[in-house]
Amino acid sequence: MPRLRFPWPRTLLWRTFLLIVLLMGLSLFAWFQIYQQFAIKPRTHQTAQMVYSIVNLTRAALLASDATQRTALLQDLIHMEGIRVYPAESTDQIVAANESAFMRGLADELRLRLGPSTITASSLEGQTGFYVSFILDPYAPDDRYWLMIPAERVARGDVVGWIGWGLAVALLSMIGAYLLVFGITRPLKALEQAARSVGRGELPPPLPEKGSREMAAVANAFNQMSRDLNQLESDRALILAGVSHDLRTPLSRLRLGIEMSGASAADIAAMSTDIDDMDRVIKQFLDFARDAHSESSEPCEPGALLDELAERYARRGARISVSRHTSVTLNLRPQSIRRAVTNLIDNALRYCPPDTPIELRLDVQATQIFIDVVDQGPGIPADAVERLKRPFTRLESARSNVQGSGLGLAIVERIARLHEGALDLLPNPAGGLIARIQLPGKLRHKAGLVRNPLTEQSTIIARS
Repeated sequence: MPRLRFPWPRTLLWRTFLLIVLLMGLSLFAWFQIYQQFAIKPRTHQTAQMVYSIVNLTRAALLASDATQRTALLQDLIHMEGIRVYPAESTDQIVAANESAFMRGLADELRLRLGPSTITASSLEGQTGFYVSFILDPYAPDDRYWLMIPAERVARGDVVGWIGWGLAVALLSMIGAYLLVFGITRPLKALEQAARSVGRGELPPPLPEKGSREMAAVANAFNQMSRDLNQLESDRALILAGVSHDLRTPLSRLRLGIEMSGASAADIAAMSTDIDDMDRVIKQFLDFARDAHSESSEPCEPGALLDELAERYARRGARISVSRHTSVTLNLRPQSIRRAVTNLIDNALRYCPPDTPIELRLDVQATQIFIDVVDQGPGIPADAVERLKRPFTRLESARSNVQGSGLGLAIVERIARLHEGALDLLPNPAGGLIARIQLPGKLRHKAGLVRNPLTEQSTIIARS
């Protein structure tokens, strides 16, 4: 049975905001309990004592006064204290007091002091007030009276008003908490976007070094790191480009010297192969050092690019097939994509057995474009995939018997990330490897952003 999980938000903004709201709610609940314990109960006791004293004093005054003076006494109570006394009858129409915690506690207190038969009411014969029944003469228990006290002396304050002010304060506190947390998460969001730009090999604009001292220090450190990484990348690219360019001249002289050395054809072929391998490594150094940002994006059809590369390799005797559906146009850096696919094809040809077919696939989905280079070689272990995307890294296994610089996949990874995509190395169900360049599916057509429903199949197979 699957466990039910609370849908807790994943963003720092809403997590912190909801945590603050929860703490505020618990704080209000605690204050309410404190108010109940130290405000309502003492006030209930004090009010009950006041009503009890008024009843006792009124009873004592009526019993002690002369019968002819009771009317005048009652008139004085009405005019001076606002207290009225009415004889209780069985036909009296009363409205019970409200069921608030305060009134329930007050009624219980009065029953303890005046007797269990004491009744409290908020209206008698349509006249509002606080009514409490009492026995005038203890020797005549059936001789009952109503004592009316003005409601404002007993009733609590404007509870609705207090609740309204409390809710207003809570709302203002929540707004302040949201603005406070938003002020923290906004620089973090900008830092995240800048870090992603650095991960794609781009130089992001400097982060604003303002706000709290800690956030300004983080922004300053990130800006310094970004500048240092950019300078380090530039220096490395300059060194690689310079060294690689300088090596090509002696390689050309070596090639010419081998041709004129008079050695046997087998020795010349072997030495030429070594020079070709060295030239290929130098070319990868130049590709790795090349700044792909200098190439601007332009509308490009990946399917036509795959056809072009397949024809080029077919002329060399390779078995290349192209399978693509839905002719589309994307905004790409065509030379960079061509270089990436070429590296993947060279990698497949290098590690696959001779005369093994290689398939190029173009798959178009709603939000993504996949360019696959499928081979039937020895494949790559799943735990070594991420490591092989790093520069100058080669697999010490079945795919390590061929010379290489270890830069091919790193170049493809960099180009994919430059296009806001990714490089995936997946196992081929039929055996081998699927090297996939994943690009965001922002399709373009002459009529605008559309998807072409037509389907194309293009296959080029050349046998050596």
